[in-house]
Amino acid sequence: MASPTLTLHQYQTAASETDRTRTTKPTRFLLLGLFGEAGTLLDEVKKKQRDSGSYVGYEANVVEELGDVLWYLAVIASRMKLALSAIARPPEQSISSYATADNEIRFSDLQQQAHLPFAAPTSNFEITLLRLVAAIGALANAQQQSLPEGDEWGPYLREIFHILIQTANEAGVTLENAANENLTKIFDRWPEERHFPPLFDEASDIAEEKLPRHLEVEIYERTVARGPGIEKLYVLQRCSGILIGDRVTDNIMEPDDYRFHDVFHYSYAAVLGWSPVLRALFRLKRKSTPKIDEGEDGARAILIEEGVSTFIFAYAKQLNFFEGQHEGDLSFTLLKRVREFVSGYEPKHCPLWLWEKAILDGYAAFRFLQRHRKGRLILDLNNRSLSIKAI
Repeated sequence: MASPTLTLHQYQTAASETDRTRTTKPTRFLLLGLFGEAGTLLDEVKKKQRDSGSYVGYEANVVEELGDVLWYLAVIASRMKLALSAIARPPEQSISSYATADNEIRFSDLQQQAHLPFAAPTSNFEITLLRLVAAIGALANAQQQSLPEGDEWGPYLREIFHILIQTANEAGVTLENAANENLTKIFDRWPEERHFPPLFDEASDIAEEKLPRHLEVEIYERTVARGPGIEKLYVLQRCSGILIGDRVTDNIMEPDDYRFHDVFHYSYAAVLGWSPVLRALFRLKRKSTPKIDEGEDGARAILIEEGVSTFIFAYAKQLNFFEGQHEGDLSFTLLKRVREFVSGYEPKHCPLWLWEKAILDGYAAFRFLQRHRKGRLILDLNNRSLSIKAI
């Protein structure tokens, strides 16, 4: 989606197509989002000033938040049937109609610098950000007073847009970069079309080092004697009639069924094509390539996968283990954090929508096991899916 000659019309069209709330939420919902993103931009400045050199990610976060502000601005303009290219015209130009689009105006036309040096926050930058928030507040106040739809929104949006340009200039960021990064992020999460990326071991010609494209595993509970009058409840796994893996308990003071958590590893394998845990369990480590064997299939990668599962589980417990959640519903922040967790490893290349599918498939199977205490997992790597049925 990234383009060095992105026009405002192209960006507004793409942004509007990703407005998933257009049939469910009123425009004031978008105003809240616009206000919130501007506030987050201010928060980035505060964190950078407070933590100085120890704050990591300031530049990337500023670019992302500028892109988010731009997205809300573009979508609000579209809701009002106004053209972003008209709103972007210089303040000295009079405008008869904000609905008249100029399809040729590019983001690069608004900032002539090919590359601006990124700058640490200054007092001027803070003042400009406060002006941005105030301008958004003025629009929100006008909307509360039943501002008619149409061109009367234009002057408010125009002021916000030009303050946004000044904000970008003072930060050393081009809006073109922010817009392209924003579209990349949006379509990483909500693509126009979904195409599965190649499996990580797709190109290998060593069958013994490839994850099986179809696999069925039984997971069930069993009470095991630990001594005279002492019994312990474990979860066991069986594949092709052979017991595999370790006996698992919840390993927590208050039981929460985490003993079934291996289902998440199977889901990562089935949907993402990634699971160092299962590679170790089924002895499918890629020994023929020592660097991959150590870096992608080794102990540290296994710990990363276990950490991802534990992190998501703690989040899912607060949301009834994602009961009723569908594709497109999971928290964007959660998915971003998960991918940050695996930075440096293969699944960092998996799009967010695929991570979401892996999580949802895994938790659908987990909830089935909670209810029935046993089930047969069916991994289908060719179709990137994990399903479960009764034993």
